[in-house]
Amino acid sequence: TGRGEEKEAKGTKVTLKTAKAAIRMTPDGRRRLVLSNMGITIFPKCLFKLTFVDELDLSRNLIEKLPENFGNLSSLRWLDLHSNKLVSVPESIGDLRGLTNLNLSNNCLTFSGLPSTLGSLTNLKSLNLGMNQLDDLPPTLAALENLQELGLFDNLFKKLPQFLQGLRNLTKVNVKRNPLSYHQRKGETLLKEKSEHKEDVYLVHESSLCRTCLKREAEGGGVDCGVSEKKKKRAFPGLVAPNSVATVNQDLWRLREKLECVQVK
Repeated sequence: TGRGEEKEAKGTKVTLKTAKAAIRMTPDGRRRLVLSNMGITIFPKCLFKLTFVDELDLSRNLIEKLPENFGNLSSLRWLDLHSNKLVSVPESIGDLRGLTNLNLSNNCLTFSGLPSTLGSLTNLKSLNLGMNQLDDLPPTLAALENLQELGLFDNLFKKLPQFLQGLRNLTKVNVKRNPLSYHQRKGETLLKEKSEHKEDVYLVHESSLCRTCLKREAEGGGVDCGVSEKKKKRAFPGLVAPNSVATVNQDLWRLREKLECVQVK
């Protein structure tokens, strides 16, 4: 037993030499430091000397706390800290402005353990906060305009933060196994549908619509006009739409493909 404990203790120690030996090149030419599943309990301070590392994998360890100057690892573009014992994240993480992927899943994080500075990571495309103890998110995350994927599964959310609907590039949200109210349970689907609608918007002048569609649009029911159910498009009477530079005498406007309308006499 004594030898086993000694071996485990040695496994938790990371030196600058062992860290350098663990650096690998990714297919896209980035330097990734992999220190996963090594029984590490304390963040290795020697990592601050590796200022050329682009990606850091410290997943599946036993780390409970990150140093306050964690933000000094400013070269990072990808950070994986899943399956540790983190109860909070230091405010300095907001200094990692180049991060595009951040995985904090399967820790012990609560709402109070997430700093508002996470909203400074405006280059984030993927953020995984699943398998924690979260019931809300810092409102500053509304600034993550490049975020595409958000993991919130296996938490304590009873309702989804309202600002998620305003993240224009967010196309996938995993909210499975949360105590959401019935109308919130389709969060992932709703956001996906929002994205699909955004891609399939067609601007059609009202003079090109049939009477049935004009009536339906006036009632706020949307336009069908001979288009199959799978390919329904949304129309805007009079081309009243953001950034529209259309003039009233133009009969048909489109963003992708031609939309045919059958006039009903």
